[in-house]
Amino acid sequence: MKIRTAAMSYEDVLALKPQKHKKPMKQLLLFRLLLRIVSMPDLLVTGFKCEKIGMEKLGKKEPCLILMNHSSFIDLKIASTILFPRAFNIVCTSDGFVGKNWLMRLLGCIPTRKFQFDVGLVKDMLYAVKDLNSSILMYPEASYSFDGTATPLPESLGKCLKLLKVPVVMISTKGAFARDPLYNSLQLRKVKVSATMEYLLSPQDITEKSAEELNEILAKQFSFDHFKWQQENNVRIREKFRADGLNRVLYKCPHCKTEGQLIGKGIHLTCSSCGKKYELTEYGYIQALDGETEFPHIPDWYQWERDCVRQEIESGSYYLERQVDIYMLVNTRCVYHVGEGCLIHSKDGFHLTGCSGMLEYSQKPSSSYSLYSDFCWYEIGDMICIGDDKAQYYCFPKDGGDIVAKTRLATEEMYKIGKKNSVRTGRKKAVS
Repeated sequence: MKIRTAAMSYEDVLALKPQKHKKPMKQLLLFRLLLRIVSMPDLLVTGFKCEKIGMEKLGKKEPCLILMNHSSFIDLKIASTILFPRAFNIVCTSDGFVGKNWLMRLLGCIPTRKFQFDVGLVKDMLYAVKDLNSSILMYPEASYSFDGTATPLPESLGKCLKLLKVPVVMISTKGAFARDPLYNSLQLRKVKVSATMEYLLSPQDITEKSAEELNEILAKQFSFDHFKWQQENNVRIREKFRADGLNRVLYKCPHCKTEGQLIGKGIHLTCSSCGKKYELTEYGYIQALDGETEFPHIPDWYQWERDCVRQEIESGSYYLERQVDIYMLVNTRCVYHVGEGCLIHSKDGFHLTGCSGMLEYSQKPSSSYSLYSDFCWYEIGDMICIGDDKAQYYCFPKDGGDIVAKTRLATEEMYKIGKKNSVRTGRKKAVS
């Protein structure tokens, strides 16, 4: 899938009129049917099945909030099939509207910025359930999983449930990640896909519980490990490209501790610094071809990388600086290529400069609990996105090095450290 782009100077992009806000539209039956028809081929190929639990509690025309884990491009096809003929609005990232604003609106999509509190989104969701009597499909993780485990949920989610006051339905998928993991460059594997759709919370449940209690329930629902699922269910993946791009996730060699020198190709992951070679087995394990296998389980390797990043942050040594190609999003006509620049990430957050000295943007660690980053974003390249309500900056590292995953981990750890320190400071002030 590609996105409409255009080359334009930074000054000219700033002069463009921003996108006007429009209220969500209710899905017409025609477009619900269209989504279902388009989804059929992939679901037939994957032998898709769905188990429904407690769904008799939900009225046929009763609006609800549908929360779904985000594994791959098949997610929307699954939802469109098992929810039919229910009308639902879809919360999605604003760049999804580029070049097809009219279509996305007719499909009921509601634009938002990832990993940032968006007051406008809450208002749009309230309008959808109260005025349009429409359900809402939301992927609260806001981004695809890198390592097959859950990404952070927004702390505001529990409060959002209490504002909407509608039933909550949970859709959990199995096999979607194994079929099409993000790191694997959209190469599909032969894996069966299934889902469970469960009535999770009633309006009364939501009224009786605090926002914190609701967040705990949702965190438990979004606790999963797709590689563990593959192993426990003996799901065999025979494709010879299964390790292609795995270096995007496993970027640090546990043997020599070098970063950015691992190469995922075929069924192997090889460190070009020390020469150590691993195999990604047909059942999703990592196995060293010679010597110790430090981390047989991919999420364990990824967690080790997270721990390493946190140690760098706490010691004050974390620092990233890369030359990047810069694209900007200010409306839904195009993503505009405005030139080149330098992206710095440190304990102070992000600092982006470029476009012959005209562009300078800073973003503090406290502004976002995670990072919108992606592999092979719209077939342009691996990407890091920062920005605010005025503009989004899509940065594509020019010299590789597989920094995207590390930058997301660092963003999440900085936010957690900052939050912990602010709580500690608040307690000290209260005591004094």
